[in-house]
Amino acid sequence: MNLRFSLRLLLLLLTASALQAQYLSRSAYVSPPKREMRGAWIATVSNIDWTTSNSQANLTATLDSLVNVGVNSIFFQVRPSCDAFYASAIEPWSQWISGAAQGTNPGYDPLQFVIDACRQRGLEIHAWFNPYRAVVNTSSSSVAPTHVSVTHPEWVLTFGTLKILNPGIPSVREYVTGVIMDVARRYDVDGIHFDDYFYSSSITTEDLNEYNLYGGGMSLGDWRRENVNILVRTIRDSLAAFNSRLKFGISPPGAWRPYPYGPTSSGYFSYDAIYADSRRWLQEGWIDYLVPQVYWHFAHPTAPYGVLADWWSDNAFARHMYIGQATYKAVDTTQSGWSVKELADQIDFDRTQANIQGSVHFSARYFKENKRRLNDSLRGSVYPKVTSEIIRRPFALRPTMPWRDSVPPVMPDSFRIEPSAGKTYAFIRWKAPTPASDGEVPARYLVYSSTSLPIDFNELSNVVYVTTGTSYTKFPATGDPNVYYFAVTSLDRHDNESLPTQTYGWSYGGSVVGVEETPTLPTAIVLNQNYPNPFNPTTVVSYQLSVVGGVDLRVYDVLGREVAVLVDAVQQPGRYQVTFNGEGLASGLYFYRLVASGLVETKKMQLLK
Repeated sequence: MNLRFSLRLLLLLLTASALQAQYLSRSAYVSPPKREMRGAWIATVSNIDWTTSNSQANLTATLDSLVNVGVNSIFFQVRPSCDAFYASAIEPWSQWISGAAQGTNPGYDPLQFVIDACRQRGLEIHAWFNPYRAVVNTSSSSVAPTHVSVTHPEWVLTFGTLKILNPGIPSVREYVTGVIMDVARRYDVDGIHFDDYFYSSSITTEDLNEYNLYGGGMSLGDWRRENVNILVRTIRDSLAAFNSRLKFGISPPGAWRPYPYGPTSSGYFSYDAIYADSRRWLQEGWIDYLVPQVYWHFAHPTAPYGVLADWWSDNAFARHMYIGQATYKAVDTTQSGWSVKELADQIDFDRTQANIQGSVHFSARYFKENKRRLNDSLRGSVYPKVTSEIIRRPFALRPTMPWRDSVPPVMPDSFRIEPSAGKTYAFIRWKAPTPASDGEVPARYLVYSSTSLPIDFNELSNVVYVTTGTSYTKFPATGDPNVYYFAVTSLDRHDNESLPTQTYGWSYGGSVVGVEETPTLPTAIVLNQNYPNPFNPTTVVSYQLSVVGGVDLRVYDVLGREVAVLVDAVQQPGRYQVTFNGEGLASGLYFYRLVASGLVETKKMQLLK
């Protein structure tokens, strides 16, 4: 080990120790953001989170426990080992649905049941596939005569009692793609999700025949990684061609490559162990989100949580980064260095990172069990209850993906407050608006309320009601002197939010008052960051002017070549916005420059197709 490497490793370990000391010594947590991925895996393999008896009732109870702690998305394992938790003409029913032999029809469709239950609870659902695992254990797994390991034994690689499909065979990748697209076409899921099973870490020379046939001059390792990359690209392209709003993400091991490529020096690295080049998937924009399984605590000697999470934040490449949390370790009293507080500290740390948008917990069963008072502890720390009279549980909107859906819904129509006859309570009502330009109608509405003006729409505590309906009733205490101000927004299925309605106020025994917004002129010339960013193919550039004068706004590529003139005119003081359309341009980084009254300002934007 050379001196430079030793110093680098020492610095990493000192940084980790400082992070742990900093986070464990605090008395208060970072305020929870309005938008955050709060996910949980529901693992069906070996009945980790799925019971064979009373499965529907247990699943419902699990979902309720997740909602009550603030989870807003689930990742439901629909294909543990080339089998199906859904009605499939391609693969047999899973043995883990009811405990019966693989291929036994359970008499209902578990995936459809889960989808319906999630829709009732406002949960996003991602269909979780294990792309290559075929037989978990040849000694104990039930294998139907129609299983792919039986019908295509030439596709199978065997490692002890484990069987996987060979990622190096083109027909295998076509088969896996067909299975996934069958679900994408027939089920109303929000996303497609892979776990960390690609190549077996035990592989040595088992696939040399395929390498000799298809290697094409690449090294064995690069060829294996390219086989995985081909599947990732193929799924991305297939989903985009069918439904451009379907999300696609993967959860690899928490460490990519050893130093100097990654931040740590030893451990289990996905790049070489299972040939998963996860950083490249982000860099190329092949996936929408990554969930690295950072299953180590802050003080881990070789893989400290803070160092790895910080590195992943720096390598998100404008895609979503959610950290896979080792919740199963946090509730296990035999795990050294772990506690529920350690878990809460990790979530809190993630919120200080610029490009981490949330967490996904492994796994759901621990919330249903409230093991080690997990739910109570998180609700008392990083997932606090929203302070309103209606929402008495944690709540957060999901982060938006503008490259998947950048069109917000239309704001609610005919918003009004109607006091009761005695003016002791009031009905807040509105009507469903017309569809947005993309044809979507609101999926839910948020009612905001505050006793001061203006209402802060970025403050989660001002959300008093979430509903699929079109009314809310306010019951103040008798004689309450406060004026309560209300406004409502629309949410679409992907949690894009509309502009708020006009604000109205009402007090106990009083009349409804409208709040007029007094427009003010800007006091400075400002160029704002475009939104959405990244974008595809349109984005909005906004700016403000404090004086009358000539305005020049243009877009340039990375070589400085002009690609568009957005504004070339004399304009009065005020606030302006213009839409830039990147149709016909290649994905990449672009710059937009504002020249106005002696000010020159430039900002970056990213086109991702």
